[in-house]
Amino acid sequence: MSIPTGRILVVDDEPQIHRFLTPALTASGYESVRAERGDEALRLAASRAPDAILLDLGLPDMDGHEVLAKLREFTDVPIIILSARDRETEKIAALDAGADDYIEKPFGLGELLARIRTALRHRLKQDNADKPLTVGSLTIDPVSHRVTLNEEVLPLTRREHALLLLLARNRGRVLTHRQILTAIWGHAHTEDVAYLRVYIGQLRRKLGETFASLIVTEPGIGYRLQDGEG
Repeated sequence: MSIPTGRILVVDDEPQIHRFLTPALTASGYESVRAERGDEALRLAASRAPDAILLDLGLPDMDGHEVLAKLREFTDVPIIILSARDRETEKIAALDAGADDYIEKPFGLGELLARIRTALRHRLKQDNADKPLTVGSLTIDPVSHRVTLNEEVLPLTRREHALLLLLARNRGRVLTHRQILTAIWGHAHTEDVAYLRVYIGQLRRKLGETFASLIVTEPGIGYRLQDGEG
């Protein structure tokens, strides 16, 4: 039996979800920890120190948003929401409250495992915040504010560089309009979505046709920089 490479806390009150995910996570090299209630999830998150948490919003004892808020009071591990609730407002509220990603039920196992890997990679990269980031042949230097594409320097403004760097540091993770606007422009501009769209458009033009598709629009929610070239 292989040694687990990470511990995943699965919080869901549906037995079939656990029957489906437990062997799949084990086969992928993770230790799966099961919780069916919000209070149980909080206790296990504190005592078992998971590397990531899969959290359903529809729990029998408390709403998943409340569980998310309580989790964020004591842990910064990646939290991926699994939910049948497909309203944009639900997704935005969860992401703004500290969730790292959101996947609607029913979901494909391959996509879920990819999101878990991305979330875990993102956490590890936080220790190397000042090192250049590479996405294919695109390199972003956070210290010199220099961006090169195929070894040619792109003429980005400092604001465009900050936006691209934020997306790259969260590569594979959806960021809401509010999260991006707050991080780059401050709290006074959290509603300036049209302003953000202009900057995203400018970035895509400067990246060119091949790399423009790296910046994926999550309709009504925000943006995600995907792995690999477009």
